[in-house]
Amino acid sequence: MSIQDRFCPKCGKTSENDGVCDNCRIADTPWFEYDRRVKSTQCPSCGAIKQVNTWTDTEHERSELAQELAKTAVHFHPEVRKPSMIVRVEGTTVNRSTATIALKGLLYNKPVEGTCTIVLIWHKEQCDRCNRISGSYYEGIVQVRAEGRLPSTFELQMSAGIAQQVEDNLQAGGERLSFISDINETRDGLDITVGSQHIGTLISQGITAQLGGRFTTHPKLVGEKNGRQLYRITYSVRLPRFQKQDIVMTHGRYVEVIRVESNHLRVLDLTEGIQKSVHESDIERIIGNLREAESALVAYADNNIMGILDPQTCLTKDLRKLKWLDVKTGQHVLVLRDSDHLVVVG
Repeated sequence: MSIQDRFCPKCGKTSENDGVCDNCRIADTPWFEYDRRVKSTQCPSCGAIKQVNTWTDTEHERSELAQELAKTAVHFHPEVRKPSMIVRVEGTTVNRSTATIALKGLLYNKPVEGTCTIVLIWHKEQCDRCNRISGSYYEGIVQVRAEGRLPSTFELQMSAGIAQQVEDNLQAGGERLSFISDINETRDGLDITVGSQHIGTLISQGITAQLGGRFTTHPKLVGEKNGRQLYRITYSVRLPRFQKQDIVMTHGRYVEVIRVESNHLRVLDLTEGIQKSVHESDIERIIGNLREAESALVAYADNNIMGILDPQTCLTKDLRKLKWLDVKTGQHVLVLRDSDHLVVVG
C-alpha cells in the first residue's frame, strides 16, 4: 500500500475510483424495485386482455400471461447491465397467483443477485366487443338480394364466406369493433348484421367484386351521443339477374354466361365455341347453371354425331358434336336438361 492508493471514505478499503468504492456504491443503490401486486384484466368470453383502457386479443394461456405479467412488475436501476429473470408461478387459483422471481445482473461491473415475490390478481371484465355483441349493438345490416330472382345456394355461401373473411382480416388488423354479430338466411336472400360501418362497406364491396352487381347505402338516424349523430346503415347489395356460369338461351342458341357487364352479358356460344356480347333483353330463358350439371357417358362418337347416355332414363340420345369440345367414346361430359333435351355444357 502506498500513499498514492485511493481509499473508500465509507469502508476504508482500497477504491478503484475517487470516492466511494464499487461495493459500497452497490450496497447503497437499490438496483431493482418491484410492484408487490399487479392486476390483469381479461374478458371471460373471448379472452382479450385489457391494457390501460385498450383491449387486445390474445391466444396465450394463463401460465404464459403470468410470466409476462410478473416481469412487467420489476423495474431495474438504469445502471444495471445484462438483467435476467427466472419466474416461478405457483398457488394459482381462480382469482390470484404468486410469482417468485430470481434476479441477476451487473451493477458497476459487479454481479448482483436478488429475489422478490409478487401477487398476481386475475380480474374478469367483459370487453368492449363482447359487451356490444351481448347487448345486440350493431351499426348496419348488409342485405344480399338478387335482381328478378332468388340468390342461389352458391351465392349465399359465397357471400357468407366473403363476410367472414373480411371480419377475420379486420380482427387480425386490430379492428376489434368491426365484427359480425349475426348471419341470417331469409326468404329473399341473406342478412349480415355488422358492428361497424367500415366492415359493412368492405363486405358489400367484396361481395359485388366476386359475384357482380352493385350496392347502395341507406342511413337511418337512431340517436345522438356526445353531440354526435348516430346512424345505422342498410347496405343493399343487388346481385345481377344472371350469374356467372348460367346457361341461357338467346336467339335459339344455348350460351354460357362468362361475365356480366352492365346491361350486357359476355357469353360463350355452346354451339360454335366463340365468345360474344348479348343484351340482357335478348335472353329468352335460363336453362340452369353449370354448377348443377350432371355427368353423362359418351356411348359413341362418330363423325359429327355423338351418343349421350341419359343419366336419368339410361337411353342413348344422339346429339351434334360440338366444335369446341373434343369427345371420345367412353368419356364423360357435363349436361343440363332443357325439358326432354340434353344440353352439353362441358
